[in-house]
Amino acid sequence: MTPLIKMNMSFQALGFLLILSFIHAQAVKLRYTFVVQETSHTRLCTKKQLLTVNGQFPGPTITAHRGDTVIVDVINRGNHNITIHWHGVKQPRYPWSDGPEFVTQCPIKPGGNFTQMVFLSDEEGTLWWHAHSDWSRATVHGLIYILPRLGTTYPFRQPDAEVPMIIGEWWNDDIQNVFEEFISSGVDPPNSDALTINGQPGDLYNCSAAGTTRIQVESGKTYLLRMVNAAMNNIAFFSVANHSLTVVGTDGAYTKPLTSTYIAISPGQTLDILLEANQPRNHYYIASKLFNAQRSSPFDKTTTTAIVEYTGNYTATSPPIFPVLPAFNDSNASFNFTASLRSLASAEHPIDVPLKIKKKLLFTLSINLLPCAVNGTCERPDGTRLAASINNITFDMPSTSILQAYYRGVSNGVYGDDFPDNPPLKFNYTQETGLNASWRFPETRTDVKKLKHNETVELVFQGTNLVVGIDHPMHLHGHSFYVVGAGFGNFKRSRDVPNYNLVDPPLMQTIAVPQNGWTAIRFKANNPGVWFMHCHLERHVSWGMGMAFIVRNGKTTNARVLPPPPDMPSCYHAWYVTLYNWDFPEPLANSCGRWPEHSKAMMMITFYLPPYLGMAATLEMWLQPCCEFCTSGELLYLSLCVSDK
Repeated sequence: MTPLIKMNMSFQALGFLLILSFIHAQAVKLRYTFVVQETSHTRLCTKKQLLTVNGQFPGPTITAHRGDTVIVDVINRGNHNITIHWHGVKQPRYPWSDGPEFVTQCPIKPGGNFTQMVFLSDEEGTLWWHAHSDWSRATVHGLIYILPRLGTTYPFRQPDAEVPMIIGEWWNDDIQNVFEEFISSGVDPPNSDALTINGQPGDLYNCSAAGTTRIQVESGKTYLLRMVNAAMNNIAFFSVANHSLTVVGTDGAYTKPLTSTYIAISPGQTLDILLEANQPRNHYYIASKLFNAQRSSPFDKTTTTAIVEYTGNYTATSPPIFPVLPAFNDSNASFNFTASLRSLASAEHPIDVPLKIKKKLLFTLSINLLPCAVNGTCERPDGTRLAASINNITFDMPSTSILQAYYRGVSNGVYGDDFPDNPPLKFNYTQETGLNASWRFPETRTDVKKLKHNETVELVFQGTNLVVGIDHPMHLHGHSFYVVGAGFGNFKRSRDVPNYNLVDPPLMQTIAVPQNGWTAIRFKANNPGVWFMHCHLERHVSWGMGMAFIVRNGKTTNARVLPPPPDMPSCYHAWYVTLYNWDFPEPLANSCGRWPEHSKAMMMITFYLPPYLGMAATLEMWLQPCCEFCTSGELLYLSLCVSDK
């Protein structure tokens, strides 16, 4: 074996040992197997193949305790590339398993697999996992229950049972077709055919009564609803007829109890909700419908239902009692619910709101326009397609991993690092009419914002009305943040900062920025790595409403990004070169274990390269000839695989 090969193997082995030592320092280790595969499911009298995990829709629930390490073997037996994101898990120092496609990893190809390490730290409550490639998360998702550490308890009355509550959607068409047609059309995507609770539309839809989700409860008992809004493009309202709901946690952190007759929950957000079975024995509808205050934006106007059924002998009301939900366009109901959340901020669950801010950022969130591509099929009559941006930059998703490029120090051709702290133009962001039409057209770039390790950050999201104003549920990977303020209209520092809540702001990871309004968050950039931030409305992130933070390494060993795992999905593309009458050198043949019948023969050589490197780059690379390492992850020591042709 050559010295170079030995060195590569040594680095990989050392890196893996570091990972194993990090795992050893964690708490209990749990292991799950996720097989991504097409399985047959029927809803609304339509039978179709769904991309699922382990054949389940929704997917399996992961249960762990605070601080545990969960190892998930992801096996892709589907027909499309896939990545899995552990939404709300900070993954301290280990962005390699975070999951967003081409930000922290290249996808797991059909037939491939990837063992993902999920490092739980201070999260406690309900989180979720979902696909983070194309629109696969419509069917590839599930819950994560994070229980208190062994020997500790909930900061509220111990529930008698825990109940999953997943709000989702169903399309009769294949979701990949929906996604591809949406991208090619340049306009809003088609509505789903049904909303769902735990994968079932409910008995208000045709062909759905038999499968309606039913939850049996006993009088006097308390139930913990572990809820996520897994819908693709809208905030949702939720209620249980004649019952109050008490929120005790959101996004993996506890809150002061908030009792309400309804819930407003953003796509990507999770809630922990106590339901007391304190009503007369009967059947009661659970109902959910979408919120949409933008008149020009189409959405599914139907209502999904489940049924709470009290145990015992009685004659139930038929149909069940129906709850009162806010109007679909009630912006105040959506805003006021979220604005009422407060951190628990107890001695056992303290908070640490950054008070001295070193980095102040103002990010505008806009719906934009871009010219339709040549020979495109855009449906807008003015020859444009809808886009979205942060600070007037539409994120251009690269074709390789930003994290891997950053880790290896080869950002050139992959990303730039001059994402602006403030919007390039200052104007009346929420003005309804009369804005300069040229401002609607953003730049398209792949830019990141670099933050120093442990830098304290205040980020104000400002919605705009460039094309239309709409709510934006913003999600930050790798960190939780404190929501210190929010309001309608334009953010004004002199007026709004004095009204910040710095005492008990909620600790969240997904927050709905109100339509034509603003939201201020604070966090400490204490997790080194590359971390995606984006709107969790799928149409918006598909249009480019995203960016990435790079949090630099700290000065100590335990403040640096851990090495990548040895089975990281490859970002390397194959370049094929055919050489005629090439004198095949004997040392090369021997090192690859192959020797052609004739020393002068037509040979095919395969160069495995990252897609941002062209063939010209190979002339300047040291290509180590060894077949066994053709797809190894080392960038500077590329392999050359030679095979008979």
